[in-house]
Amino acid sequence: MKIKKGDTVQVLSGNDKGKTGEVLEIMPKDNKAIVKGVNIRKKHVKPRRQGEEGGIIASESAIASSKLNVVCPKCNKPTRIGYSLKDDKKVRICKKCGAELK
Repeated sequence: MKIKKGDTVQVLSGNDKGKTGEVLEIMPKDNKAIVKGVNIRKKHVKPRRQGEEGGIIASESAIASSKLNVVCPKCNKPTRIGYSLKDDKKVRICKKCGAELK
């Protein structure tokens, strides 16, 4: 996957189209990612122990990585990712401005 944990990404399609957020978790086997503030789902939780509170909890759900584009820190635009060799190491680069991504 070209997306990594800590990247800032923009959603390309769906209910959250246009929203940006930081990647919290990557699931390469499922080709999905969890993004902060995107794809919020509500879950009803029962109290399990005495004194514990139940209620409705909102949390981020996984989103397909094909619906995400990395935002370049230099040009602040959503971009595709390319690769180049720098000192015999594979480095991710922005396809729009050519800047190196961390």
